[in-house]
Amino acid sequence: MYVDIKSLGTFSRLARQGADRAANSLSQLTGANVYVEVTDVTLMAAGDLRRAFAGREFVGVEIGLTGGIAGETVMAFEREAATELVSRLMPGGSDDAEFVRSGVTEAGNILTSGFIDGWADHLGVAIDMTPPSYVRASGVDVLPDGAFDDDRAGVFLFESHVSSMDADLDLSIFMLPEYAGFTDLLGREERGGASPGDVVPVDKLPTFNRMTKTGAANAAEKVTMMTGTETDVEVSRLRFVPVVDVPSEVGDGTVAGTVFELHGEPSGYLAILFDEASAEEVASSMIPTETDPGIGDMEKGALRELGNIMTSGFIDGWANVLGTSIEHTPPQFVHDMGSAVMSPLVSRLGRTQEHAFIIDSTVRTPGGGVRCDIYALPDQRELAAALDRIDPAVADGGREDAGVDGTP
Repeated sequence: MYVDIKSLGTFSRLARQGADRAANSLSQLTGANVYVEVTDVTLMAAGDLRRAFAGREFVGVEIGLTGGIAGETVMAFEREAATELVSRLMPGGSDDAEFVRSGVTEAGNILTSGFIDGWADHLGVAIDMTPPSYVRASGVDVLPDGAFDDDRAGVFLFESHVSSMDADLDLSIFMLPEYAGFTDLLGREERGGASPGDVVPVDKLPTFNRMTKTGAANAAEKVTMMTGTETDVEVSRLRFVPVVDVPSEVGDGTVAGTVFELHGEPSGYLAILFDEASAEEVASSMIPTETDPGIGDMEKGALRELGNIMTSGFIDGWANVLGTSIEHTPPQFVHDMGSAVMSPLVSRLGRTQEHAFIIDSTVRTPGGGVRCDIYALPDQRELAAALDRIDPAVADGGREDAGVDGTP
């Protein structure tokens, strides 16, 4: 199954528009100035989704769709955010279970309509919605029934982060359309006359996810080896994001680390970013002598060295699986707000594409004292062409819900 990149970009824009409509509805319902910070589209394999949702409590609504899009869709909020939302909708009633149920059902129905109406207008078809059913569940149990029944075990996840400057309202809206029906809208069985760079073989994206997790695990191993501090991969995922939204994805917290330009197939950029405290701790563990607090010249040199080694470990797996050669420039040290670090990269990438596949992996120590985020921004056409060339035997050689080492 091939997914047309332009179609995926269109639905990404429609999702943002739907999130904007949802935010406007929330503004009217709550009396707060609610705005959308970012909306991204993630294709997650079953195991990745289970890990990402593990330990999280959700409430929301499940709505059946017929017509232009068939299947079931879930609009979900994390429980804590939903409680705050209901307190704005129904002051004084947020501690009452029935009030929460009623408020979430009302909000979920209105917000889902904001998404579905945009999709229906674009497709020029009618999409009918069943009455909303309230759901409260832990982890992936919030997903529509049968979400993982398909052999591909993939779920398209639209996540919109909305917040308000004049109220304590900060939440993510999770839109989860049924996989099979959604890919039918986006895709085609064969590439046909399309260029390899114009379509993405969606069945090979889980292979790329596994490959990326392996690269992140290699990078974590290098951190452990170089610093003596045990680290592991917390999460690794592939998202499809408007290029202009990438800096917002990274945020405004101060980071320190290294940036690389990649040459080969795919080309692109790689940023290895530690939060400031983690950068100091990691750098000091690599320096044999005591230094002044902060990030001085010795710390910068240590982080450059570490970034260089981590990058090689991260992209070597890509080159092996894709059957290409990928080289990288010497490390450029960066110390600034995360969004400021990423802005020049996306500015260059934005000259040739409106959307970007952003691969983000988080490496942490078990206690959470050290955090490192790895952001890869490959050229989307080159990535699509490289994925198209992956040997089907390689693509089928691992389970989509497997871990880095191939175990569930």
